[in-house]
Amino acid sequence: MIRPATEADLPVLREIERAAGLAFAEIGMRAIAEDEPLSLAELRGYLGRAWVTDPGDGPVAYLIADLVDGNAHVEQVSVHPSQARRGLGRALVEHVAEWARERGCPALTLTTFTEVPWNGPYYRRCGFRVLGDAELTPGLRRIRASEAEHGLDRWPRACLRRELRPE
Repeated sequence: MIRPATEADLPVLREIERAAGLAFAEIGMRAIAEDEPLSLAELRGYLGRAWVTDPGDGPVAYLIADLVDGNAHVEQVSVHPSQARRGLGRALVEHVAEWARERGCPALTLTTFTEVPWNGPYYRRCGFRVLGDAELTPGLRRIRASEAEHGLDRWPRACLRRELRPE
């Protein structure tokens, strides 16, 4: 069900992001819910580092990743609400973990809202740990600064890391 994203998938990824974002409005984070997804051009830049879950009739979840300071950085993972709680997000994270291992990355990193149930607590259940300020790499510091500039620090947010063991 997991495959590399294609150019044709990109508009659907934006739809998935919009639909998934609506849950933020329900918990008082309307600005997050109303934030526009990445543009088609920005998503196009992730081709080769983007994967979709496609049960056969088109994507229902996706993950895009960057390489940041030698680690695979999960930039975004979104699951359409109609497909939530089926392990699709976790499967995508495990897929990118394997991709990262194959490239010799020692860890996965990401940034997330620490108190949103399907964010911080979820990723901790997936084996990630919150990084202390002294543990932040230069690339993670740049990402956090950009997020703060975008207004994401209105809610508790942190960088997380999951070590990858060679198989």
